[in-house]
Amino acid sequence: MQEQAVRWNIKVSRETDLSLRTFLGAQGMKKGDLSKFIEEAVRWRVFHRTVQDIKARNAKANPEELQRIIDEAVREVRTKRRIKKKRL
Repeated sequence: MQEQAVRWNIKVSRETDLSLRTFLGAQGMKKGDLSKFIEEAVRWRVFHRTVQDIKARNAKANPEELQRIIDEAVREVRTKRRIKKKRL
């Protein structure tokens, strides 16, 4: 399935524009690289914010209980993977 692109109209300072284009140009910028760079930056920022929110939400949680939950989830995923591999 091919992802459908959406066009954004954004405004940035002239300084930001020049800095980014200079950086991408030094990297051998090709057509579409600006869009790829922005998409990657947005994905990274959303991921970073999500991680920070989760950390804040769990700041007062019992570390042993969190580790137990993590271990249980990892076990479940590994079990499902093993079962899936056996079917193939």
